[in-house]
Amino acid sequence: MSAINPTNVSDVLGDFRHQQGGAGNGTSELGKNEFMELMIAQLKNQNPLEPQDNGEFISQLAQFSSLEEMQGVARSVDELGSQFRSTQALQASAMVGRTVLAPSQIGILGSEGEITGTIQVPASTGGLRVSIESQNGERVRQIDLGASQAGVASFQWDGKDGNGNALPPGPYRIVAEGSYPSGTEQLATMVSANVDSVSLGQGGKVTLNLSGMGSIALSEVEQIN
Repeated sequence: MSAINPTNVSDVLGDFRHQQGGAGNGTSELGKNEFMELMIAQLKNQNPLEPQDNGEFISQLAQFSSLEEMQGVARSVDELGSQFRSTQALQASAMVGRTVLAPSQIGILGSEGEITGTIQVPASTGGLRVSIESQNGERVRQIDLGASQAGVASFQWDGKDGNGNALPPGPYRIVAEGSYPSGTEQLATMVSANVDSVSLGQGGKVTLNLSGMGSIALSEVEQIN
């Protein structure tokens, strides 16, 4: 049996921390039982002329207990995070096939023959209007909404031009503007879109893939219809 050289018990906690830190690099993990066995062995083989101080011994035990508790808390947090991501992904998958309200200037005219959405109005305006533009930038319809208070104003386009002719399905640009004493100001819009699929990225980030509008983060969704 190989002899254990006399050493201070204070080295034990350092060895334990070193082993724990290197566990991810392929080294063996030093657990609670191994820690106690090593400490007892070192106590038995300590220098009799310089015995371990009782206070320092108790301090080492307290530090080990604290370290072990912190590791337990870290594992619990990781488990909770994993459960949260799984729940979030499950909830997001239920949104496939539904309609959401998301920030965009592009609306998709589908078989239902309309585009709906909202306008963020920062201050009261006497003239709120929405212009519908085709893919080549041609304005095909202008909808005057009149005066509006600060807040959120809704709009709806029936898919027809100014002459009442139905326009072909596809993407159209939505330009909302408000009239103010300082001039005309372009305003942010939210547009209704269908959710085609859901993606789960690194770190549990949930992304919604919208029909004809690309992808957005779940956190950007304003409303689920």
